[in-house]
Amino acid sequence: MTDASPSAAPLAATPGTDRTPPEQRKVLSALVLAQVFSGAGLAAGITVGALLAQDMLGTASLAGLPSALFTIGSAAAAVVVGRLSQRSGRRAGLALGYAVGAAGALGVLLAAVADSVPLLFVALFVYGAGTATNLQARYAGADLALPHRKARAVSTVLVATTLGAVAGPNLVTVTGSLAAAWGIPRLAGPFGLAAVAYGTAALVLVLLLRPDPLLLARRLGAAEQNKLTAEQTGGQADRPPLAAVGLPAGVRLGAAVMVVTQAVMVAVMTMTPVHLQHHGHETAAIGVVIAVHVAAMYLPSPLSGWLVDKYGPRAVSALAALTLLGAGLVAGLAPAGAVWALTLGLALLGLGWSLGLVAGTTLLSRDLPPDGRARVQGNVDVLVAIAGAGGGALSGVVVAGASYAALALGGGALALCLLPLVLARREH
Repeated sequence: MTDASPSAAPLAATPGTDRTPPEQRKVLSALVLAQVFSGAGLAAGITVGALLAQDMLGTASLAGLPSALFTIGSAAAAVVVGRLSQRSGRRAGLALGYAVGAAGALGVLLAAVADSVPLLFVALFVYGAGTATNLQARYAGADLALPHRKARAVSTVLVATTLGAVAGPNLVTVTGSLAAAWGIPRLAGPFGLAAVAYGTAALVLVLLLRPDPLLLARRLGAAEQNKLTAEQTGGQADRPPLAAVGLPAGVRLGAAVMVVTQAVMVAVMTMTPVHLQHHGHETAAIGVVIAVHVAAMYLPSPLSGWLVDKYGPRAVSALAALTLLGAGLVAGLAPAGAVWALTLGLALLGLGWSLGLVAGTTLLSRDLPPDGRARVQGNVDVLVAIAGAGGGALSGVVVAGASYAALALGGGALALCLLPLVLARREH
């Protein structure tokens, strides 16, 4: 029994050929370059967002709000980016998302200078557009890929985020010192880096993402799909619209996997900097831990892609659940404030997220036709973002009411809920 459904292959097949279209190499090159920059913008907010909120609000119980706010903003942006991409192509949708994320990062800087909490909340919401766009770029990598190479195409885009995402947290001290020299609160400095990084990513996509992968897949796929359908139905070439037949089981499974892995990852990641700070660690040490975590989110992507292409997304989804359980156990049972143990736990947390994201994304890219793909992918990413927002918002409450260990162990237990779900969604 395999993960492939017979009806999925024609929908996801690269149009009219057994070989990857030559345009795919150019598309991946543009996406990789943009992701290098956007990774720095993404990691900046992760590293100091909770600390900046704690400093401005004067309480640790609300330190999870920044993660919740830019995750809610990410949910809203996912709808816009997905629908704009469906109508006008990936280039338009992704470039707009990064530009809005850059504007949000600048807003955080202004809020810190003015010591305005309402402006901070609004700016963090807008900043979330960068997070949504960073994730939706992975779908663009799979638009032109062959069915048995979609996961590796997704992983190529994801791994490109590693360079910027690892560099971002390690530039916290430098950007903080630069901000202080300009009279800006130190913790707001990394958001200046985020503004530049997201703005550059938008410019790269506007100039270099040509041809547009989704528009090209749609054009090339229409004739081939009609031909295949005609052969299978004896001349009736019209395929019913996606809305009429409903979402394939694989799409629902992929959405569930990404929702759970996102909630667990965001919840534990959000409160780790606060936990370390409470045990006397400086921002440099916190930056190292988060850098390792973000590297583990993106650097193993090629391995995740290879595993999905070889063993199927269902098996890798189960592996993601077990890896997240391991992360919860390591982080939750670690000695109080032990940097080495939390580094290991956060590395496993990132790896589990990578496995789940690549497996879920492959299901969405494989089982959706181009004529409805971006819209549905955007809607699924809304659910993923809402799950992350819930995890981020509740993480501070759990830690304040119980402990960081309870949060980490609870996250691992939640990840185990994926196992019966994966087994129940066997595809025939």
